[in-house]
Amino acid sequence: MTATENGMLQVDVLIIGGGPAGLAAAIAAREDGIENLLVLEREHTPGGILRQCIHNGFGLHRFKEELTGPEYAQRDVDRAHELNINIQCDTTVLSVEANHVVTCVSAEHGVQLIHAKSIVLAMGCRERPRGALGTPGTRCAGIYSAGTAQKFVNLEGYMPGKRVVILGSGDIGLIMARRMTLQGAKVLACVELMPYSSGLNRNIVQCLNDFDIPLYLSHTVIDIEGRERLSGVTVAKVDEKRQPIPGTEIHFDCDTLLLSVGLIPENELSQGAGVKLSPLTSGAEVDDCLQTSIPGIFACGNVLHVHDLVDHVSNESFKAGHAAAAYARGEIAPGDTVAVKDGDGVRGVVPQRIHLGGNQAVDLMFRPSGVFRGASVVVKNGDREIARKKAPIFTPGEMAVVTLKPEVVASLDPQDITVTMERG
Repeated sequence: MTATENGMLQVDVLIIGGGPAGLAAAIAAREDGIENLLVLEREHTPGGILRQCIHNGFGLHRFKEELTGPEYAQRDVDRAHELNINIQCDTTVLSVEANHVVTCVSAEHGVQLIHAKSIVLAMGCRERPRGALGTPGTRCAGIYSAGTAQKFVNLEGYMPGKRVVILGSGDIGLIMARRMTLQGAKVLACVELMPYSSGLNRNIVQCLNDFDIPLYLSHTVIDIEGRERLSGVTVAKVDEKRQPIPGTEIHFDCDTLLLSVGLIPENELSQGAGVKLSPLTSGAEVDDCLQTSIPGIFACGNVLHVHDLVDHVSNESFKAGHAAAAYARGEIAPGDTVAVKDGDGVRGVVPQRIHLGGNQAVDLMFRPSGVFRGASVVVKNGDREIARKKAPIFTPGEMAVVTLKPEVVASLDPQDITVTMERG
């Protein structure tokens, strides 16, 4: 890093976030020849959320072997150290400006102003809290997000409770159902508002079915009881409009309620920079280089859209790191793009724009709006079909990916690209 006359640090590529996305982007940028590189991380050590994910199942796609979360993270941390990448931990980023000036603060360095030729946003995501649900009941102790409970159990050695109900069937909630059971708690039920689970099917099998934990689909918590400490919850079935059906109530005596009700990309810094956000993904709108609406600012990982697998986060972030390096060298110029839009049965396609005249394959990623059996993903450029992918089942719990081949990308015309689910 170098300093200007006014003391502002100058870097070529600045990466915000030292989790799996930020580490992968940093590794890619350094391997691409960027020497003046800095990673800012608010925790005391890099690795992100993987540090508390002590279960296995990571790395099957990328490393072709099964790793725990800490093992996966350590491989990127070790590689970053091998490349002498500067990772500044215990640093909170206060703002990102459209002119690529970043303000951050830390105990060691105080307030810092950093100017970067290009910036990679890799801040990850956060859990949706109870306040966003509008669930009636008292504000008693014993209600945790699933990720908070995971941190207590796996990193700090505390058990949140002994009799547990889980609201939501996201992957973290499913994994915590197994974890709490293995630690001696009784998990009474996993309750899901939708008629399908929002988690991976393998987690439903391994975390619920293998431990005889019931999954109540089309149900939700309608009452929370307890003054000082949670004493019970009432669950009811919901109709097509997601309203409780009278007479279907089930009461559980419990001391703990874990919430696994969705993840939200951590985009306050993106908004401050003026980055355009997608109302569907809650992340930035990006082009096929993962560049946001602000030139030179890129986004990747769960701050862009919530992924199922960290392997996919890493692959996406390698691409962002290479693109940020290219921009810092002046190799990415503005160009015409074609819009990518959601069709029937599709929600939140990323990227939202593709450059015309490109010659690289582009992965279109999205979540189906429901469960589709024997269906196909159909991609059209105007009225011309340019890609099709069939699978036995598509579910909202698993990201769908369809690849546009290089020759297809090279042949795109300015008409909108539409991605649609076509039933079998």
